Amino acid sequence: QVHVQESGGDLVQAGGSLRLSCQASMLLVDSHVMAWFRQAPGKKREPVSCITKSGSDTEYSDAVKGRFTISRDNTNNTLYLQMNSLKPEDTATYYCAARVWQHGACSSSEIDYNWWGQGTQVTVSS
Repeated sequence: QVHVQESGGDLVQAGGSLRLSCQASMLLVDSHVMAWFRQAPGKKREPVSCITKSGSDTEYSDAVKGRFTISRDNTNNTLYLQMNSLKPEDTATYYCAARVWQHGACSSSEIDYNWWGQGTQVTVSS
């Protein structure tokens, strides 16, 4: 059974940094499109970043471009999200998601992702 689990969320001051991790089991992060989404209280879940199956392309939302970096460690089968220059508006629950292996391209639509973690809370204080 596929399982993805996020970790690394925390309370941090504005301007600080965090690195989120997503550990996968029964799924290879380098064989699937992997993405990060987030959901703030009272808001819809939104895409944050994505890495293609080949790893050659990454995508970012306008809100995080230039501040966040998605990467993966194939040896440890882990996806990461390095978040720098954090802002209070980055406060949300962050989710890791994976597409089925047949798809190689990123998608910003959550319905295109088949496996999800439980989320990790990131809170940025002003």
